[in-house]
Amino acid sequence: MTRDVRVSAPTEDRHPGTTGIDTLSTLEVLQVINGEDAKVAPAVAEVLPTLAALVDVAVESLRAGGAVHYFGAGTSGRLAVLDAAELLPTFNAPPGLFTAHHAGGTEALLRAVENVEDDVDLGRAEAGALRPGDIAIGLTASGRTPFVGGALTCARERGAVTALVTANPHAALAPLADHLLAVNTGPEAITGSTRLKAGTAQKLVLNTFSTAVMIRLGRTWSNLMVDVVATNAKLRGRVLRILQEASGAGEDEARVALEQAGGELKPALLSMLAGVDAAQARTAIAGHGGSVAAALQSLQSQNGTTGPTRPSGTASPATPIRTNSSNTTNHVPTGESA
Repeated sequence: MTRDVRVSAPTEDRHPGTTGIDTLSTLEVLQVINGEDAKVAPAVAEVLPTLAALVDVAVESLRAGGAVHYFGAGTSGRLAVLDAAELLPTFNAPPGLFTAHHAGGTEALLRAVENVEDDVDLGRAEAGALRPGDIAIGLTASGRTPFVGGALTCARERGAVTALVTANPHAALAPLADHLLAVNTGPEAITGSTRLKAGTAQKLVLNTFSTAVMIRLGRTWSNLMVDVVATNAKLRGRVLRILQEASGAGEDEARVALEQAGGELKPALLSMLAGVDAAQARTAIAGHGGSVAAALQSLQSQNGTTGPTRPSGTASPATPIRTNSSNTTNHVPTGESA
């Protein structure tokens, strides 16, 4: 026999301004939804101080050999999988640096799997491999999902830092979070459809969180993706363009530098900026946690030279990241090993 639950959350309230949405023209429907969407970014802005603290804790954890784990069900879990998966091609994030645990596993990515979000024990099991100092981030629009609650409870028991991303300022799971990111997006245009504003808010939070972490770890040069993995023709062209923009070199010179660096962007860039060969550049980057900025500063200090002007707000040199290769970047468990 199944059990009913009445959820008390702003996302479940009926929006007084959209009760006639089914009588509007197509354009008017779109304008109403777009108007609601416009409220999301300002709501996310309210939690940025808390998010900044979480970013700093996560960077410290990753530099010490920790990992970030996302836990979610339904839309929340799918967004977590998407964010973790995209960090490999965008920033060349090592396997296990970010892991997404989606209730119901791969099958639940495409269709709902009955009762998995209500399984506390499944959530606990998914968090069972966390280590002290790891980061556990639960995502639940309602703030009550049992799968997420089980995961955060186990994460705390194992000494991990916990965070909760929710659209409910009075989330039931709030006591389990060291960092509470309650984005008050209010009622949805379609009552209870948290794939709308609540889902958009979660995506914004995850995107800004993971991107900021990558920036603080030195995986950009200025605002350029110098760790991008060229897995297709478009990205190979982007790598060449990034090298040209970062170094000021012409296309022919950039191509030669890339060839000498075996197609790797970061050693090619550092070799051009510091005037060293690709092998020396690769060694310097490896010795400075993958940060071009830190490696360049070190080489310039050794040579008594100065380099290109850096934009204001440049991150401090990164330190090496140690990862647990047994994890996967976009793990979508089914309750057993995926």
